[in-house]
Amino acid sequence: MLQVKNISFSYEKNFVLKNIDFSVNKGQNLSVIGESGSGKSTLLRLIYGEYDLNQGEILWNNTKILGPKFNLVIGYDFMKHVTQEFDLMPFTSVEENIGKHLSNFFPVEKKERVTELLEVVELALFSKIKVKNLSGGQKQRVALARALAKQPEIILLDEPFSHIDNFKKQSLRRNLFKYLKEKNITCIVATHDKDDVLGFADKMIVLGDSKIIANDIPEHLYKNPKTPLIASFFGEFNLIDDKIVYSNQLKVVEKSNLKAVVNHSYFKGYYYLIEANLNGEKVFFEHSKSIKKGVAVFLSIYL
Repeated sequence: MLQVKNISFSYEKNFVLKNIDFSVNKGQNLSVIGESGSGKSTLLRLIYGEYDLNQGEILWNNTKILGPKFNLVIGYDFMKHVTQEFDLMPFTSVEENIGKHLSNFFPVEKKERVTELLEVVELALFSKIKVKNLSGGQKQRVALARALAKQPEIILLDEPFSHIDNFKKQSLRRNLFKYLKEKNITCIVATHDKDDVLGFADKMIVLGDSKIIANDIPEHLYKNPKTPLIASFFGEFNLIDDKIVYSNQLKVVEKSNLKAVVNHSYFKGYYYLIEANLNGEKVFFEHSKSIKKGVAVFLSIYL
């Protein structure tokens, strides 16, 4: 179990994180969300032992995670941290990068392990290619595979799919998080993308104003967002009579007390996102067809 006990941290005078307290069970997937600058990446670096805490302590099972004041070499064998700076060996192949830290005394086991991870990150066809010839997204996938090579007990992922195009991103998410569950590897993901969370995370914490403002399962936070910040993570939303209403919860009806005038229709594939004016405020709702600018519609809330 990971225990983060009432930690605080500042780079200079102002606290980036203050009184942060939570725990993660072995094999769980925890997502950390928040605005840029909210401390998501800093939290992962603290858990990894990259910085010294101002206050509190971090424990993995019975091991206290200590910073550079106490450790000459940052990090622990049981933990891996994948950042957006990949730190790969550019002039060696993909398979050599993945197997870098695996023992050469067991060549058969090493080859099997590398082959398994090449499948997980969908790079089997690129195993012999030098890393310097890969795209940014492919390099990110190599970094993920290399972090998993020695099967850590806990892995920290900072925006793990940020460089990967949508064509590969969906299947890679499924492959990676399924693999982590099968191997009972604890995973903490710092992300701004709801698709990294919904369907995968067991728990989700939201950072804001240097502290945790929500800690719950994603489904509860989606259905009962307490703040606009939480709602904004999940999609377009509106504030109507002080209630948070997602765009897909507003429907066009024949008559209601909510009369809006359409400003614009945005094509979204299987639906249109309609921007309208409601009592002098912008409002967004989803509709099956485009609606012309200036047309008045009546809306009803379906929660």
